[in-house]
Amino acid sequence: MTTTGTPARSGRQAVGLAVTGASGAVYGLRLLGCLLAAGETVHAMFSDAARAVLEIEDGLLLPGDNDGLAAALRDRLGVAAGELRVHGRDEWTAPVASGSNAPRALVVCPCSMGTLAAIAGGASNNLIERAADVALKERRQLILVPRETPLSAIHLENMLKLARLGVTILPASPGFYHRPQTVDALVDFVVARVLDALGVPQALVDRWGAEG
Repeated sequence: MTTTGTPARSGRQAVGLAVTGASGAVYGLRLLGCLLAAGETVHAMFSDAARAVLEIEDGLLLPGDNDGLAAALRDRLGVAAGELRVHGRDEWTAPVASGSNAPRALVVCPCSMGTLAAIAGGASNNLIERAADVALKERRQLILVPRETPLSAIHLENMLKLARLGVTILPASPGFYHRPQTVDALVDFVVARVLDALGVPQALVDRWGAEG
């Protein structure tokens, strides 16, 4: 399903965004809004656990169909730009499921430890896992934003295994040198780091050493 908006930047491949069941789904929503506002084409995927977390943490009850979900997300984010394509759990015909039409990058934000383990093990039991497997095999950029504490040895070993394969492990661990005054400012710090890693311009947080 495609919801059109401002055309994506010419010649620029899409970005995949998966939101899984770790706490901190607000990071994924904020990242989605920023990507769309930047004119990106985004292939979005939400796990069943992510839907439950969004309802608990944000009071957001997402529609079950792709059309309704895309419309609800745009309404919530207040963004008309970019192009949003929403894919279901078992939508194996989605572009992200094939190396022949894979996005230039995939971000899993937030990334649950279960999803991280599945990616590290090469599982493809659902579209999110398959999209990550495609990113690895096609040597595309893969960014995982884990949000868990404390971390077990299993979690750390899985992260190390993926980091050695070139995956960017970008924990949802906001800094404080910009003196955040709100929760939104803490969220923006992490989202800004993801956008920087993707090469998407952002002005969410002042850079270290930059003149204010």
